[in-house]
Amino acid sequence: MDIRNLTGSITALVTPFAADGSIDYGALGRLVDFQLDAGTDALLPLGTTGESSTMTHEEDEEVARFVVERVAGRVPVIAGAGSNSTETMVEKCRAFERIGVDGLLIITPYYNKSSEEGVYRHLASAAEAVGVPCIVYNVPGRTGCALSAANVERLAAHPNIMGIKEASGSVDFAADIAHLLSDGFRMYSGEDALTVPLMALGASGVISVWANVQPALVHGMCRAFLDGDVRRAREIQVAAMPLIRALFCEVNPIPVKEALAQMGLCDAVFRMPLVPMSEPARERLVEAMKGAGLHA
Repeated sequence: MDIRNLTGSITALVTPFAADGSIDYGALGRLVDFQLDAGTDALLPLGTTGESSTMTHEEDEEVARFVVERVAGRVPVIAGAGSNSTETMVEKCRAFERIGVDGLLIITPYYNKSSEEGVYRHLASAAEAVGVPCIVYNVPGRTGCALSAANVERLAAHPNIMGIKEASGSVDFAADIAHLLSDGFRMYSGEDALTVPLMALGASGVISVWANVQPALVHGMCRAFLDGDVRRAREIQVAAMPLIRALFCEVNPIPVKEALAQMGLCDAVFRMPLVPMSEPARERLVEAMKGAGLHA
């Protein structure tokens, strides 16, 4: 499935774990079905929200294969293939391509941060190793390594890089790179709180944590904007802010997985160093869910 024209809501899917820490494929199937039934536009397993940094390569491949098979071509599947090792990221990209994903999310190096040239080569090497389109991920709050506007311009010219997940939290930076956007290079908001503002700058949609719990609403917000009903999109964004804030009141994906547990879709089980949500934060989340019409 060609994702180069992908617009709308792309859910950054959680990875559910059983009580013993193993992957809960029964729950993962329920989550995928919940998303498909709600009309989400694409699924992105194995990103930050999917806790892939605590999973083995074998588990990554098993999850990617499971999601691809469960989705069965109904929507695109984009696998998170990031690593701070270029060689490892290339290997993951190739493995996911063999499994049959429609696209890849690749990330700037973290911990062993690099120079401008090194960051470019890190991302370009992954894009050149595969035939499926790649989206670069700019999330300096996580990686400590921000993409520069100059490097985004270089990457936008790469024939196998189709877009950027922009999660710097800076509308200024999104505006700086907005002139690069076209049908061949798209921007997706990586910040649920800034989706409509970034769409006003030309973003094609969002790669969303929030959509785990309200997939139909996030899809509807993006579709309203794309169809020209900016007022409706703005109303949804503004009304959702208490829930969005609660979903990020502790480090992602702790709150969103707790929210899904409150909804009966999976258990709130994490791999260290992530730990269960604190009681004050859980109370805040539950109240926000009630306010959003989610019956916790």
